[in-house]
Amino acid sequence: MTWNGALVARLAAIGLLGGILQLTTVSQIAVFGVPADITALLAVSIGLLCGSVPGACFGFGLGLFMDTMLAQTLGLTSLILLTLGYGAGRLRELRDPAHALVPVAVGAAGTAAAMIGFSLLQFLLGVDAAVSLLLVRQILLTTILNTFLAMPVYLTCRRVLAAYLPDDPRRRRRRAYTTGGLSPLSRA
Repeated sequence: MTWNGALVARLAAIGLLGGILQLTTVSQIAVFGVPADITALLAVSIGLLCGSVPGACFGFGLGLFMDTMLAQTLGLTSLILLTLGYGAGRLRELRDPAHALVPVAVGAAGTAAAMIGFSLLQFLLGVDAAVSLLLVRQILLTTILNTFLAMPVYLTCRRVLAAYLPDDPRRRRRRAYTTGGLSPLSRA
């Protein structure tokens, strides 16, 4: 993935708009008593689309923006989203997942990891909060809610970044074959 000014500008716009949308709208709407968290989905989507380094940089920037806007422990969300973006990018680079539901599975796993990681780091930093079954309920319900939102967030990110994403070699192979190219079996 090559870095250019337009790609960085689009990633910054996605982070800024996604963070503002999370703070102003998404966090205010509770479904089953919990709000959705699209910041984890954004970091995972960028990691799946662009790779590990852009995913990590995007996650760090978005986390720093969220920590600053919420006036909470600076760097905590950055660390979690950096890890999610890097992990999703490494999955893309090492395994090259081709199934259409990979963003849903990775979004659910990323949300669960973000919620558990944030809770664990808050506990380790000594924030006074009661640990009870309500925390487990909130983690599970937020993960389920974000599972339904993973595909729309991923498709929106892919749509915005479409001009800067590398071509899919599977799509090129299929297209060449359907437009009259030789069958792989007839080459011999």
